[in-house]
Amino acid sequence: MLQSLASNSCVRLIQSHKSTWYFVSLVLGYVLYLIFGAVVFSSVELPYEDLLRQELSAIKKQFLQENECLSEERLERFLKKALDASNYGVSILNNASANWNWDFTSALFFASTVLSTTGYGHTAPLSDGGKAFCIIYSVIGIPFTLLFLTAVVQRIMVFSTRSPIMYIHRRWGLSKPLVAIVHAAVLATLAVSCFFLIPAAIFSALEENWNFLESFYFCFISLSTIGLGDYVPGEATNQRFRELYKVGITVYLILGLIVMLVVLETFCELQQLKQLRKIFYLKKEKPQDRLSILEHDHLSFTTVSNRSTVYTEGKTQPFVCVPTLASPNDDPMIQ
Repeated sequence: MLQSLASNSCVRLIQSHKSTWYFVSLVLGYVLYLIFGAVVFSSVELPYEDLLRQELSAIKKQFLQENECLSEERLERFLKKALDASNYGVSILNNASANWNWDFTSALFFASTVLSTTGYGHTAPLSDGGKAFCIIYSVIGIPFTLLFLTAVVQRIMVFSTRSPIMYIHRRWGLSKPLVAIVHAAVLATLAVSCFFLIPAAIFSALEENWNFLESFYFCFISLSTIGLGDYVPGEATNQRFRELYKVGITVYLILGLIVMLVVLETFCELQQLKQLRKIFYLKKEKPQDRLSILEHDHLSFTTVSNRSTVYTEGKTQPFVCVPTLASPNDDPMIQ
């Protein structure tokens, strides 16, 4: 008996807090996914990092042996200075001295990466004034960019998603959820083809040291606003039409980001995903006091209405019958 009561109470507790348990499972799943990613990245990349460290150590040791007049401390200071400059996008190599990081087209590309929160990190402000302006520019520009993207996506969604779905649904009488799923799949296929596969082929042809996988990797990292900065186009030595190339990449990033948001919004409007999201949301419940007030008002209104109905049904005629007078002369008092 006690076991059945305990099991029933546990079932009622779980059912009454179902969204909370779903949310806890979602958090645990996210943490496990983070751990899974860390394990995979560590197991895959750690051997390559160790190999690179050994190669650099061997090259450094060989260089010091060939140049005995140079001490290891002086070499360390020189390398540290060169690496610090490289982190700001300034290279000490002779073949890279022709590319400026802060001409107009490069600055335009940098501004687009800041406002879109991509932030490759290959170029950063050098001066204190530039860093201060970057903070102010981002504080104003990032919300402005979100407003701009929201307005653009909202207008595009009307013509790219809602109108075609409604037209097919009314024209051929197909199920609206089914049409929405097929439309989302077609839209995602077009987006991947036009903003991932084709640009990856173009980048692999324009960039000398990039293959197709690296180009596709750059497109995905850029349009998902991850922006690791390990691959940045237009930074090769003696890049032809570098200014025009930078402007084209800036336009590609903005258009690609808009298309990605349209595709994501299209998938978010699917009925199946809406139902999936609802199980993790906290349900809105009316306060008990408001419910009590509403019930009390409803009860009072019902009582008054019933009394009014009973009074109307049981109302009698007047005891004195007053005749209707056609003229004043018909009044017996006057007569």
